[in-house]
Amino acid sequence: MASSTADATNDKLANVQINELSISASPNLQKNLSIFSPDQAELAKMLLVRGQSHLFEDWPDAGVDDDEKKALLDQVALLNSSYPGGLASYIKTARELLADSKAGKNPFDGFIPSVPSGEVLTFGDDNFIKYEEAGVRQVQNAAFVLVAGGLGERLGYNGIKVALPMETTTGTCFLQHYIESILCLSEASCRQAQGQCQRDVPFVIMTSDDTHARTLQLLESNAYFGMKSTQVKLLKQEKVACLADNDARLAIDPKNKYRIQTKPHGHGDVHSLLYSSGLLREWKDAGLRWVVFFQDTNGLLFKAIPAALGVSATKEYHVNSLSVPRKAKEAIGGITRLTHADGREMVINVEYNQLDPLLRATGHPDGDANCETGYSPYPGNINQLILEVGPYIDELSKTGGAIKEFVNPKYKDSTKTAFKSSTRLECMMQDYPKTLPPSARVGFTVTDPWLAYAPVKNNPDDASKVPKGNPYHSATSGETSIYRSNSMILRKAGVKVDDPVSQVFNGQEVEVWSRVVWKPKWAVTFADVKRKVSGSSSISQKSTLVVKGRNILIEDLSLDGTLVIDSVDDAEVKVGGSVQNNGWKIESVDKDDTALPEEVRIRGFKINKVEQLEKSYNEPGKHSLKP
Repeated sequence: MASSTADATNDKLANVQINELSISASPNLQKNLSIFSPDQAELAKMLLVRGQSHLFEDWPDAGVDDDEKKALLDQVALLNSSYPGGLASYIKTARELLADSKAGKNPFDGFIPSVPSGEVLTFGDDNFIKYEEAGVRQVQNAAFVLVAGGLGERLGYNGIKVALPMETTTGTCFLQHYIESILCLSEASCRQAQGQCQRDVPFVIMTSDDTHARTLQLLESNAYFGMKSTQVKLLKQEKVACLADNDARLAIDPKNKYRIQTKPHGHGDVHSLLYSSGLLREWKDAGLRWVVFFQDTNGLLFKAIPAALGVSATKEYHVNSLSVPRKAKEAIGGITRLTHADGREMVINVEYNQLDPLLRATGHPDGDANCETGYSPYPGNINQLILEVGPYIDELSKTGGAIKEFVNPKYKDSTKTAFKSSTRLECMMQDYPKTLPPSARVGFTVTDPWLAYAPVKNNPDDASKVPKGNPYHSATSGETSIYRSNSMILRKAGVKVDDPVSQVFNGQEVEVWSRVVWKPKWAVTFADVKRKVSGSSSISQKSTLVVKGRNILIEDLSLDGTLVIDSVDDAEVKVGGSVQNNGWKIESVDKDDTALPEEVRIRGFKINKVEQLEKSYNEPGKHSLKP
């Protein structure tokens, strides 16, 4: 009985509080108050206080559509709880940013750009190997976070992007490659520490409504690709409310007047999710020192992660952005130091279309121009970050996990009074440093352009329109870049790999190198490759080499065709001699041929497996293959 009395008191209190506002603000809401719980009534009041009475304007009396009305307040509760500071904070920030946008305010006003300090690495030299070794040592103190909220629709692929084959020689998908790379780096780290490993390396995947169930299904149907299921955590990001106008009135869903329209908030949500989930504290308490963030479709990034982690540890960077050399005006953001007249300073990504005018406005008449290296002095941001856990938690404790946001409304006309369609606040993972104090150690690590960056994000039509000489960032270039990178690494290790030939697929001219692919268990660092390759070996351009086993040693091999070699972990296989066969051929396909799978069409080629030498060694011990 006591509880029902308390409930009645709560109802009365909520009604009194709301009535003060709603008699004039929303008579329709007042008519429906009786159907809501006290919590829902409080949320309704909060919306009224913040100028959102339009949400209740067309409501019929209580008794009509009551379940739908409650569903709207349930949606409001979710939007409120999933945003740092709640919906009130979202609306307040939206009004400020929309006012700035309407006034044409430049977020960089008063800032002077300069080139920040960082480490530029040259693959394979002593410095690179030193950093790589230092980085491997740190892996057991790291957690890895994959940002994977997107579908492949923009690519012309209807699945989740992490399920897309990274290359078609083996058909390994991105997620499998990432997990195997983390597992093998973790093993290497334990070996360096002479087995002193206390924990499994944590792996977090940020998903969205679009990708969550399918990501889980991909993991479960493949036994987590060899990881323990307890190592992997999925954190789902929620969408945010859309904004209908400059007053930040929440947009009603055009399909349902009892729903607020929502859209994704951007990959910056990963920071608030890690913070609110308690994982960061858990990791810090367990003695972890680093969080490594990476994107969903870059098949090369693990070639640079060990060295970049070594740079973070050696330089004691709180924030380290993995970067690539960028050509001036290339459509990729530049890592820039910004210093304000009032003493504020930050090292952040400045989008390419903002960097050039910013430089011109601050005494650089040529704007974003190449320097004597042939590249812009502002390295290219590739959205792979390494953060030190302690300072990261300290910063997120101040912001509640929130990241500086932006808004990008599409206005109907130059008066900027109305939008073509609803907009929303967005945030980006790489904007985390915007709130850091000047004392924060923020740097970058640049690696060779061919080594670590080949994202798959453009569909064939868009990629074919990219200006000549600029990267396509398509499934076609993503795959051929993997072969190029692996071939170049073998060259650095002393193998004679033939020059590539130029071919055109899906309207994109690409270099086709020998199709060289290896599993992470064969090599996760350059030191691994050097240790397993010796003598004088050669690989012709038409050749395919697939190395799957751990202890496969290549010595004086002449390959002109296809060789696929696998072994159990306890077997050591020396591979040499001359392998010659008709091999596997790359054949063009028509991207519009609907008889073919999407993942083939978006590349513009398939692999015809004509002939190969395939060997698998299933017994432990020493073996030799010398045809």
